Amino acid sequence: MRKYNALVWVLLLAAGLTMMWVIGNQKLQAQTQKTYLYYTQFLDDLAAAKIQNIKLIAGMRAVGEFVPEAYPGSGLKTFAVDVPPDPELVDKWLKLDPSVKVKLAAAGFAQRLPELLVWIIPFGVMMVLMWFLIARPLRASGGQALDFGRSQAKLLGENFPSVTFTDVAGMVEVKQELEEIVDFLRDPERFRALGAKIPRGVLLVGPPGCGKTLLARAVAGEAGVAFFYISGSDFVEMFVGVGASRVRDLFTQAKQHLPAIIFIDELDAVGRLRGAGLGGGHDEREQTLNALLVEMDGFDPNSDIIILAATNRPDILDPALLRPGRFDRHVVVPNPDFKERLAILELYIKDKPMASDVNPESLAKRTPGFSGADLESLVNEGALLAGRKRQKQTTMPDLDEAIERVMAGPQRRSRVLREKERRIVAYHEAGHALVGTLLPDFAPTYKVTILPRGMAMGYTISLPEEDHYLSTRTELVNQMTQALGGRVAEEIVFADSTTGAANDLEKVSEIAREMVTEFGMSEAMGPITYGRKHGPVFLGKEFSEERNYSEDAARQIDAEIRSLVEGCYTRSREIIEEHRDRLDLLAEALLERETLTQEEVHEVVEHGNLPPAAAAPVTFPPESIPGHSDSPADQPAPGNYGPTTYPGPLPQVP
Repeated sequence: MRKYNALVWVLLLAAGLTMMWVIGNQKLQAQTQKTYLYYTQFLDDLAAAKIQNIKLIAGMRAVGEFVPEAYPGSGLKTFAVDVPPDPELVDKWLKLDPSVKVKLAAAGFAQRLPELLVWIIPFGVMMVLMWFLIARPLRASGGQALDFGRSQAKLLGENFPSVTFTDVAGMVEVKQELEEIVDFLRDPERFRALGAKIPRGVLLVGPPGCGKTLLARAVAGEAGVAFFYISGSDFVEMFVGVGASRVRDLFTQAKQHLPAIIFIDELDAVGRLRGAGLGGGHDEREQTLNALLVEMDGFDPNSDIIILAATNRPDILDPALLRPGRFDRHVVVPNPDFKERLAILELYIKDKPMASDVNPESLAKRTPGFSGADLESLVNEGALLAGRKRQKQTTMPDLDEAIERVMAGPQRRSRVLREKERRIVAYHEAGHALVGTLLPDFAPTYKVTILPRGMAMGYTISLPEEDHYLSTRTELVNQMTQALGGRVAEEIVFADSTTGAANDLEKVSEIAREMVTEFGMSEAMGPITYGRKHGPVFLGKEFSEERNYSEDAARQIDAEIRSLVEGCYTRSREIIEEHRDRLDLLAEALLERETLTQEEVHEVVEHGNLPPAAAAPVTFPPESIPGHSDSPADQPAPGNYGPTTYPGPLPQVP
């Protein structure tokens, strides 16, 4: 290393000295030499007998001396001029001045040295610098520094932590689909004897955090064959052609380890719909996708290579990628139901110190809509809270808080409300809780609080007693009625309204519009879908929804939406006015205790009594989760918080 550094300094020093010599020599010559800009000037001086001798070098350049009295006082003694190629050049000079002495000479190294050094030295310095900046790192990396076309896929090695299907809780049907792949790789002749062909590709589709990547790791642990894993974004680079080259190299590596499994995570990064977008021209992503399509099912079949891929955006994938022969099988990985949540929780708490009061079944019932990643984070958050309080075990109150902390963050203890705002918050949440409790067939009110968390100054949590995947018209109307309870309570008690109900109104308007335009739940509009939604702009779709209905139908839709919302508002107002005494009791109880449980809310609404408070209040009150109704507050941008009736989005039925 020191030898190379010394060589660089020597070369730089030599280059500097040479440049100084060349520049100094040129300055010295400039003081005593005249360089003609034009050949005609040289001929004029020659005709005027100002030149006494000339040396013609290689027929290209002439140098010589002036007569002493040619330029008196100027110090000019010699000259140089570029001459045109002419075999009769000397004869023409002698005709102009017969007394001049002409000598022919070849170009020597000494005469050309300064000119050569001006070109050679900068080029040499540049080559040395390029060697240090490029060649040495390339040599040190084994020739891989500039190898952009090589695949970035990693081959699962022995040091990788092994995961099997026993480590994946729940998802029985999904594991059965993947176990078939594993069985084929272990014993392919059993299937081939029946004339069966294993699916070329398996696409895992599901929401974020549902366990798609974990399932792929389990397949790798069970199969016992070469397993390559790569992200979809690793294919595409800033250089044209790199993505397609990496795809080809990936399959070349897989063919060297047959049978093999290739897992592509986040497939939508490379498999988006072709021919889409706002611009034109050559698209590197499209060329990468084309290479992937050919490798999966092209002229040269890869029968012993199985492709696993995961995505949460199947709607934007190219149809050619999803056809039979490529991704033959689409396996949906949904969020876990109650039994699966229970199995996942038991798996995560198995090796952790838990108190005797921890009840996984109770936690599973109170976490509908949670994904596997949410449940893992829940248990981890509970352990962190227990460690913060210097406990040796995680208790049920820690996990109670963690359920909501996962979704909304810690409590905002620094926010202190004014007494007037605190009363508004209390009546707002009491309105939600009262209407939700008195509505028939509505999810029980699990908790009501006026403790600020996240963007909410208070919230009302309603949790269903069991998982359900369809919503009836009655249930949707009840949701809107309960969501409007907070706004109605404000108007009845304070004869005014606040900005806190902004998100309540947004959710209500959204549900009402979907009922009329998508679900066909309006008698006036009939069982018809109005409007056609298109995908995002980057897929080459329209910027807005396509209106396939007339202006008259649009007015009727607006009227139906308004009628639905006003009907729910009237119903909510009737419930609160009829049970005004219960509203006051709930609000006063919230002002006193700040948080009411399901049993306390039921006791106040049904019997008008408030049971005694628990002896030991929870150290860290729980935060809000989706499924809460938020209170009004001094928010600069209202509408960032609002109610839903239970965690998770409303499932859509295909």
